[in-house]
Amino acid sequence: MKNVFWLIVGIGAGFVVAHEINKTQSGKRFFSELDSRVREFTDTVGDAYKEREAQLRDAAESVVARVEDAAEDLTKP
Repeated sequence: MKNVFWLIVGIGAGFVVAHEINKTQSGKRFFSELDSRVREFTDTVGDAYKEREAQLRDAAESVVARVEDAAEDLTKP
């Protein structure tokens, strides 16, 4: 419980310090650059996720089509 308390205090102190730093011109510039880099990173991860999801979906559709063809071949007399 003591560790949770210190964790919460640390998070609160971090927010206060970040808020004070953001009041300065260089702090605003720093957080603006940080924000743009984080957005770029999350956009890249999101695009890669969507691309991989499409690849997996195509592969799954291909497998389903093959299974359907094989099942059709088995049911033919």
